[in-house]
Amino acid sequence: MGKLVLSLVVGLAGGCAVSSTERLKLPPLKTVERVELTRYLGTWYEIASFPQSFQKGCTATTANYALREDGEIDVTNRCRKGALDGPESVATGRARVVDPKSNARLEVSFFRPFWGPYWVIDLEPDYAFAVVGHPGRDFLWILSRTPTLEPTVYDGILQRLQAQGYETGRLVKTAQAP
Repeated sequence: MGKLVLSLVVGLAGGCAVSSTERLKLPPLKTVERVELTRYLGTWYEIASFPQSFQKGCTATTANYALREDGEIDVTNRCRKGALDGPESVATGRARVVDPKSNARLEVSFFRPFWGPYWVIDLEPDYAFAVVGHPGRDFLWILSRTPTLEPTVYDGILQRLQAQGYETGRLVKTAQAP
């Protein structure tokens, strides 16, 4: 698990020589206007993501966010390895807000002292789904409060991601238990 977390940190910290944003000559990534952190807390199901080495073999992936007394956020990512009933893998870390005006730009760390960007780039007004990206556009997660999203909702997310320059053909849907 330590190797997986280290891969995440290195990747998020900018381990890619040339990001998709640079390669495709895209404008800076836009975030949502505002995230109410208390509404964002809790459990999210991963609906789809860009494949990353630290998530290889993961199914039934979830992320849980809990506010800490110091204002940072505890992050607990869980998945089942190999199958929906496979062994559980857990990674714990912290997140902190880096843009208090919007709360949409955060940093996450699973291996201190390294922190990587965690930007909320799409968010349903009722917090039913969220999309988390990275300024280089090489990381992407579609999250939902439920294990599935309606196809029309998912298609709308894809359209907005394409408008932001994301290569949505790279997305892989995450198997979730019904």
